[in-house]
Amino acid sequence: MDFEIPHLDKAAAPRLQQKIDSKTKPLGALGRLESIALQIGLIQKTESPALHHPHILVFAADHGIAKEGEVNPYPQEVTAQMVHNFIAGGAAINSFCKQHNIALQIIDAGVNHEFKNAGGLIDAKIDQGTKNYMHQPAMTLSQCRLAIEKGASVVRNVQKGGCNILGFGEMGIGNTSSASLLMSSFTGIPIEQCVGAGTGLSSEGIARKCEILKGVLKKYDTTGVLETLATFGGFEIAMISGAILEAARLQMTLVIDGFIVNAALLVAHALNEHVLDYCIFAHTSGEQGHAKMLQFLDRKPLLDLGLRLGEGTGAALAFPIIRSAVGFLEDMASFEGAQVSKR
Repeated sequence: MDFEIPHLDKAAAPRLQQKIDSKTKPLGALGRLESIALQIGLIQKTESPALHHPHILVFAADHGIAKEGEVNPYPQEVTAQMVHNFIAGGAAINSFCKQHNIALQIIDAGVNHEFKNAGGLIDAKIDQGTKNYMHQPAMTLSQCRLAIEKGASVVRNVQKGGCNILGFGEMGIGNTSSASLLMSSFTGIPIEQCVGAGTGLSSEGIARKCEILKGVLKKYDTTGVLETLATFGGFEIAMISGAILEAARLQMTLVIDGFIVNAALLVAHALNEHVLDYCIFAHTSGEQGHAKMLQFLDRKPLLDLGLRLGEGTGAALAFPIIRSAVGFLEDMASFEGAQVSKR
């Protein structure tokens, strides 16, 4: 699938850096805020960047392997129950988005449940969850392509409303297993270093999960990005991959959440490495594989709070920091304007 994503043009970087350095502070004194301001200015091709109508998109889907209860302590039904909770406004992501004035959209990418007349839910369902990859590929290639395109379509609709900065979240019992398989496939890191507790497995449960996923990897010999995604992925992960690619194509700023969203980014990165130019990494998840993902991509996140909830919560918490990075460029006086001596 061909997403034409422009490499970030850094020709304007010296002028932007000069504006940053002219503010009433020692050089570099605002640390990471300065690099974020520079990045967003380059993305928007302006020395006066602005954030408009920020959104977080939460994609939900079920995973066939979760029906067997081998890799997850919670039953599959929790996915649908949490989607109802999102719609009702009762989840952590609802709270954080409300606090920070972020629009929230929930997308049914493939939940094993029929949401009848569920207001506030975008219906993009591919199927009633994926197949169990212990026995067969999670999805067909046509389903995989359709999921990527549907994710891209959601982003196009949001961007038409004036949004230029997006965060991503997910919900899907069993999706840390899918993310672990994708991580190992795309990074070459042994599966033992990719598998974590998910929604709360014990050490014995993690060991069992690891053995199951080792067997899954041995079962298949995938070639190509889409075949790997179709074999091990979830509908929500595939849709997030498409959403990331389309948002980067539209030159939006992307706020990347935790382990699952980063797995989707690995897929997008394998399809077009230029996506990284548009990404700000929100936090390091409590899932053990996430820090290794970030090392593989050579990126440093803004926060390290031990979060492992998903839902886009880390992205929502990073938004105020990103706002501050853009805000100081306009609100902070220059040495010349404030008549403050540089020395």
